[in-house]
Amino acid sequence: MRSFGFLVSRRWLLFFVAIVVVACATWWLGQWQFDRLEDRQDRNTVVRANEEKEPVPVAGVLLPGREVSADDEWRLVSATGYYETDDTVIVRYRTRDGLSGVDVVVPLVTAEGTGLLVDRGWLATDTRVIEPTEAPPPPAGEVTITGWVRADGTGDSTSVSDQSTRAISSVAIGNALEREVYGGFVDLRSEDPEPETSLARVELPELDNGPHFFYGLQWWFFGVLAIFGFCYLAYDEMRRGPRGERRTGTQGRGQRDRSMPPSTGSIAPETNDAAGESRNVAARPNSSGSP
Repeated sequence: MRSFGFLVSRRWLLFFVAIVVVACATWWLGQWQFDRLEDRQDRNTVVRANEEKEPVPVAGVLLPGREVSADDEWRLVSATGYYETDDTVIVRYRTRDGLSGVDVVVPLVTAEGTGLLVDRGWLATDTRVIEPTEAPPPPAGEVTITGWVRADGTGDSTSVSDQSTRAISSVAIGNALEREVYGGFVDLRSEDPEPETSLARVELPELDNGPHFFYGLQWWFFGVLAIFGFCYLAYDEMRRGPRGERRTGTQGRGQRDRSMPPSTGSIAPETNDAAGESRNVAARPNSSGSP
């Protein structure tokens, strides 16, 4: 059994560096999944607490130009006002159960004159976008609504064009409509009075832990497996090295022996010195063809 001196060779050093990189990457990915699990558990705790609370006036939770607090996500609020149907905004690319559709957002103008963006629900469509006038109208006159507070979307998907968007942002929609609105928006739970045609209500989030725990364990298992594999290959290299050398030497000698064919020897013919002719030589035929 030879020593571990071969580990300082260039090939094994590069192999070791690669294993270190893989182990660090899998550890980071596993920790990232566990961090996501912790964030999800915290969010679920907030959602459960807010869902059990009674509705509160929207002005006590939301303010114009202010972002929604993480502790207020999915808080149930109430508001009274009238819908400004001319400012309806269509949210594109909303699918449910494999069906294409849109969400319909209508500002509810409160007594203070501030608009509350209300996602009234989902409508199945054959196209990715519809005109605001094609959506079922909300109740006319004064309306009291209750709904769940939601935080604004972010990124380029919140841009508004021709009163349609891909994600709801009170800042982008307020600027596009040139209207003062509360920060965030509300997913509708109920309307009083009810409309003639209702839209499909929002789907509440699933309050489970998701797959993050098992994904984290999976990444850490890959890292441990990589380290174990390196150690095993190093041990196997050390263990089989001398035997491999002996096998190579023995095989070489066998090949050299087989390359020299065995000598068959030669048998000298017996001769009759007295007669002066060989007993082993065949007689030449005479001209008649007989010996």
